[in-house]
Amino acid sequence: MIKIIQNDSTYQDYLARIDEIFDAKKGTEKGDELELLVTLVRLYEQENFHLTSLDPIEAIKNRMEDLNLKNKDLEPIMGDAGNISKILSGKRALTVDMIRGLSEVLGLPTEILVGKSKKELA
Repeated sequence: MIKIIQNDSTYQDYLARIDEIFDAKKGTEKGDELELLVTLVRLYEQENFHLTSLDPIEAIKNRMEDLNLKNKDLEPIMGDAGNISKILSGKRALTVDMIRGLSEVLGLPTEILVGKSKKELA
């Protein structure tokens, strides 16, 4: 039974479940479950973690680590491996479509993703 996240144990359980059903098709039972879990995780993180001070690229990398994702997992959102590498190294900026996709898939607020990376500020 899915319920509001009130502790770290439930949070970790939901992250693990998101990882299990990450490839679920939208509109299916598992796809709906994935969308609900990502929403609950996002809300929990917004209330319990101060992510707004994070560099957008660091936030992406941290979230990928939390969800056990590899660069290849982001190809549908960010393009080929070369493009992902350039973005994660700060050599290329995120597009609006990438920000939307990353926000949805990684559960990161768009406010973080539209912020300037440390490399862009330098």
